[in-house]
Amino acid sequence: MIALSDGTLVLEVYEVGAYVASLTHGGVDVILRGDPSRPTRGGMAFLAPFANRVKGGTYYFDGVRYELPKNEEGNAIHGLVLGARFEVADLGDDYVRLETSLEHPGYPSKLAIAVEYRVRGSLRARAEVRNLGGRRAPLVVGWHPYFVVEGGWALEGEGVKRCLAVGKIPTGDLVDHIFVPNGNYDDCFLVPSGRLVLTSAHGRVEIASDNMRYFQIYTGVPGAVAVEPMSGAPDAFNNGMGLTVLEPGASAEFGFEVKYSGPPHP
Repeated sequence: MIALSDGTLVLEVYEVGAYVASLTHGGVDVILRGDPSRPTRGGMAFLAPFANRVKGGTYYFDGVRYELPKNEEGNAIHGLVLGARFEVADLGDDYVRLETSLEHPGYPSKLAIAVEYRVRGSLRARAEVRNLGGRRAPLVVGWHPYFVVEGGWALEGEGVKRCLAVGKIPTGDLVDHIFVPNGNYDDCFLVPSGRLVLTSAHGRVEIASDNMRYFQIYTGVPGAVAVEPMSGAPDAFNNGMGLTVLEPGASAEFGFEVKYSGPPHP
């Protein structure tokens, strides 16, 4: 496990999965402390080469049918690198770069994946993915952070669209949406600005991205709200919503920033 700090923010990262187990601000948990054996139930998991679900664990790409490992729902979920071993390529007091490669029979090409975290007044997360193989590669990148909330909470963003879904799989249709305070969610949203603000008695969390404008909001874990930035929607391998396609030799970068401020003084 690797610990990064700027003196106020402290980030704990595991090499397996490039998984963030905790983020604290002055000793206060910003992200719900996680367990690397259950990376999508706390902390902040890294998701690639797809985020969230692929319907039925199958997709066609460039005329070839591919099959992915399925969960109990019968879908593929949370990508293919949760258990991957990342190597430390660069490390400083407040920065780490982790690298791995991905080859899988359910995926058309070989990828080189680098994940970077920096804590310097805020948390910045960045991923760079390069196609090392000879075939085109479909790609969605995401992270799965659980932000701690206390009591009632509210989520705000501009121009938010909800992805209509059947069985948690988007249909491709979008509708305007205003978040309901303390709502019950396991839904994907398109946020054109790439910016959301989560507030509760625990504090204020600002999440911002320039190229990850889909967010899965999940409220199934008590005491936290998962606000998951993604470059594409669930099932993007089939519906194409936000899908990036890497040509052989090409690369793409994705990232987001988290700023935390404590609760206002009474």
